[in-house]
Amino acid sequence: MQYERAAEAAEFIKERYPQKIDVALVLGSGLGGFAESVEDPVVIPYDEIPHFPESTVEGHAGQLVIGKIGEVSVAIQQGRFHYYEGYDIADVVLPMRVFGLLGIETVILTNAAGSVLTTFKRGRLMLIRDHINLMGVSPLRGQNDERFGPRFPDMTHVYDIRLQEIAKEEAAAIAEKRYKKGKTKKVKTLLRRGVYCALSGPNYETPSEIRMYRQLGATAVGMSTVPEAITARHQGMRVLGISCISNLAAGITGEEIDHSEVMEAGDKVAKVFQKLLHRILKRLGEEGRAEDASTARAG
Repeated sequence: MQYERAAEAAEFIKERYPQKIDVALVLGSGLGGFAESVEDPVVIPYDEIPHFPESTVEGHAGQLVIGKIGEVSVAIQQGRFHYYEGYDIADVVLPMRVFGLLGIETVILTNAAGSVLTTFKRGRLMLIRDHINLMGVSPLRGQNDERFGPRFPDMTHVYDIRLQEIAKEEAAAIAEKRYKKGKTKKVKTLLRRGVYCALSGPNYETPSEIRMYRQLGATAVGMSTVPEAITARHQGMRVLGISCISNLAAGITGEEIDHSEVMEAGDKVAKVFQKLLHRILKRLGEEGRAEDASTARAG
């Protein structure tokens, strides 16, 4: 049934936007403003798309925005679905299934996350190099449909190495430019790599839990992204993950955590975050054109 549901949703979207889509983006809490940069957008509220759930979390607009950013066509989830909202995990990852059936090969996943390290400050960006799934569920549980992917997909490289290289290079270029313009006293690392630990939520973690996650090798904790990343890799898609560090996790500062912090952190980093996404998409467009030209010459 999941394949049929995803196929119906994909056909609906194709009717509204028949052109090929290059990249899918999922925007996390407080980061939805990036969708406003789409040129001539086709905006589809989730409640119009067959089988799509409703996004209920503050900071998630609940709509799909499709169009062009530069020369790259994008489908942007302006708000995602979370397991803690009470949805079945198959509903949480339904958009990723749909993106796969639309022929999208690259997905950029973003989120707001809490740092478990005192050295990783609020408002920083983290490039996800790997993840730990402690949600207690996998989106691949149950009968496997080979039309999506294999029964036992490899997860050695969930987050594409080439995409990570592009993100790091573009972040370094932004940092250098900010320094030359006098916005920073020294060249600051804009994007640090880390391990994202996914939890089911919706409650924030206890200090003891945070100490345990740190011992397990986590850099930051959150309540999303991992089911989508697993599903995308199951379908053979390339995945890039970026976290906005919205707060220091429980027990680090002794202060209580509030969702408003997440929104404020998103606002604080929004400008540089959007600039980074624009540069990444531009690079992806350039590499795509180079591949097309190479293929044409070989043919």
